Amino acid sequence: MQKYPFQINTKILKLTAEISELVGSMATLTEAARSPQLRRSNRIKTIYSSLAIEQNTLSLEQVTAVVSGKRVLAPPKDIAEVQNAFEIYDRLDELNPYSIDDLLTAHAVMVRGLRDDAGEFRSRPVGVVDSQGNILHFGTLPAYVPQLVSELLDWTEHNENPLLIKSCVFHYEFELIHPFSDGNGRIGRLWHTLLLSKWNPLFAWVPVESIIHGRQSEYYQAINKANNAADSTCFIEFMLSAIKDALLEVTAQPSEVKTKAETREQAILDYISKHGEIANSDVRNLLSISAATANRVLNEMVNKELIFRFRKGKTWVYQEK
Repeated sequence: MQKYPFQINTKILKLTAEISELVGSMATLTEAARSPQLRRSNRIKTIYSSLAIEQNTLSLEQVTAVVSGKRVLAPPKDIAEVQNAFEIYDRLDELNPYSIDDLLTAHAVMVRGLRDDAGEFRSRPVGVVDSQGNILHFGTLPAYVPQLVSELLDWTEHNENPLLIKSCVFHYEFELIHPFSDGNGRIGRLWHTLLLSKWNPLFAWVPVESIIHGRQSEYYQAINKANNAADSTCFIEFMLSAIKDALLEVTAQPSEVKTKAETREQAILDYISKHGEIANSDVRNLLSISAATANRVLNEMVNKELIFRFRKGKTWVYQEK
């Protein structure tokens, strides 16, 4: 009997093939990964959705405002959750998905200022409930949590099944262990995204969480059904269907037709990516525009938080956020 029971059935094989085909064929996904506007929009959708599943009260517009550093009239706890989530999602590239230390670091950031035991495994027994307060199951006894999390990370790294499938198994088994006193759902979804991004970097910007939020009752039903069956197959099926729908949603975003401003912005960001920074004179040469127009374009990008500026000698230079 395998360590984490599940079956790779016809439905899972079909969904896996469809996802792989979508990833391989959709130019829109590459565009989404390159476009700062789409990256930011999808990242905000991800954070809003993952927190809304956990009863955070902020609207998508309010989450956008908080991420932009604007003042929002809302419970301080909910604002802090958004700020923390944005920070750790922004550090996704720094995280090793198979490191227990990085997992604890992610939790420390996610619940910073909200829990005294941020960044620590729980020390007390806990019951896992859905959004209506119904008990789904009881989490692993605290004494066994560190070992079981370590074993799950090791299995996820070394098992020979496709990472697309293993990421779903990890998500389910992580929630089953329920290693933290709070933030398990947020961290589980973050880690699933992290694992998917190691399979294909595009997934760092695909808002799978928004699909889960839209199908929240099905999400909990899949967990509950897997618990009753002592087998995560149905949860894997649900998550793969959510991943597929998230990919299809990204392709529906209007990314093919760029405005003149977006084309200029992308050229500037590409230049920064290659050279590390850009100055007004570089923009003038790059875009064949006047110094005044270059200054206006750069200031607009600063206001959009696509880039930031700093003094280098007597000159203002710009780098990507």
